[in-house]
Amino acid sequence: MKLGVLPLARPTFDLDYAGQNLAAMLARLDATGHDIVGPRTFLLDDDMARHAIRDLAVSGVEHVLILQGTFTDAGMASAAAVSFDQPLSIWAVPEPRLGGRLRLNSFCGLNLASHAFGRNGRRFSWLYIDPNGDVAEDIADLLAGEREPRVLDASTVPAPNPEGSRVAKAVRGRRIARIGEHPAGFDTCAYDPVEMKGLTGVEVDERVLDDLFDVARTVPDQGTDVLRAETCKQLTGLDQVDQAGLANSLRLKIGLEVLKSERGYDAFAIRCWPEMFTEFGGAVCGPAAMLGEDGVPCACESDVYGALTQLVLQETAQAPVFLTDLVDIDVKDDTGVVWHCGQAPLSMRDPEIRAEATIHSNRLQPLLYEFPLKPGPVTWMRISQAFNRPRIVLGFGEMLRRPLPFSGTSGVIRFSRDADDVLSDIISSGLEHHIAIAYGDHRPTLRGVAGALEMPLLEV
Repeated sequence: MKLGVLPLARPTFDLDYAGQNLAAMLARLDATGHDIVGPRTFLLDDDMARHAIRDLAVSGVEHVLILQGTFTDAGMASAAAVSFDQPLSIWAVPEPRLGGRLRLNSFCGLNLASHAFGRNGRRFSWLYIDPNGDVAEDIADLLAGEREPRVLDASTVPAPNPEGSRVAKAVRGRRIARIGEHPAGFDTCAYDPVEMKGLTGVEVDERVLDDLFDVARTVPDQGTDVLRAETCKQLTGLDQVDQAGLANSLRLKIGLEVLKSERGYDAFAIRCWPEMFTEFGGAVCGPAAMLGEDGVPCACESDVYGALTQLVLQETAQAPVFLTDLVDIDVKDDTGVVWHCGQAPLSMRDPEIRAEATIHSNRLQPLLYEFPLKPGPVTWMRISQAFNRPRIVLGFGEMLRRPLPFSGTSGVIRFSRDADDVLSDIISSGLEHHIAIAYGDHRPTLRGVAGALEMPLLEV
């Protein structure tokens, strides 16, 4: 066949490493004997990708394959999906867990795209495998359509129970401040405030980033000095990060507290990039960790349903929660990795490892936390809008005591089911890329929450 390829990447990730993988992917594709057409270098922005899509559209390709070199939002994958009637596939690439920066985050790109495809009814095939090996059979299955996910939907609403009803009642009337719009291409973070209120009784106050910036800029130096002294008791390495950026990050934390006090917010959904770095000069990740520890969940990327999920899980667990990405699943090791830049609540730290101050791996500004998550049973969940129908997605596993897999705050989880099945179910369910985790087994209560909210439940 004539196979069109679209190699996608973003320059904020490790392009040298991604390029090595791209060369291996193209070599494996060339070896199939198919006629491979399209760019053989990365499309690093939307204009480059749109131009390549237009070229492929007039070239008579019979199949389109997105080569997910690094994380990208779902914008260009969605553009390809509507530009071609031909079969569509995505090949994402795992990376070794070496404790350093997340160099590719390719799985998250696949995750965003699968959610977008599900909401738009677009069929596709997918592959998550290292190209530096014997992958001929996997590629053949991919191009034959044998790697197409089944639609894993939820239709059964469980019966409510007393504790689940208590949680549903407790979150009704809570208020989320959405500060800034979600990034383009993040369909996973889209929401309808009227629909959300009807579903859960939770209200959303939509605000712009300057509302936070204006308050944070008024914070005096003595205010950040006090917070810095408190933070020094919790983290090592504050002196090693840029001090101007650190002060700006601490101002953001105090600014969020002011907004919460003034308006009575219970949670935040914050546009955390790029303006936090490019316009304000500090990360909101560390402040999100601090607020989360104090019982005020913060969702990055203006993920309002992520903030809602945190409110429900926090009320259930009566403990801090962590909104995280699932960035890797290793079927041979039978584990996955949860990670987010550096915003896990401090109480989730492995007590054998010190918490350190660090910088954002892509934007290189403070303040972020760095530590591995502590071992123990964890419940993870998401109030999902996959396939345009609300449901609760629920899972369980054991956080293992392992070395830090990637910089920031991350942990290695062994699921209650085989990792291969969990991987398949996540793609098949169209699950969003953010999930919330809390320590303990809270599945019985959350089943009752689903019943009380009259929402279907999917356990994966």
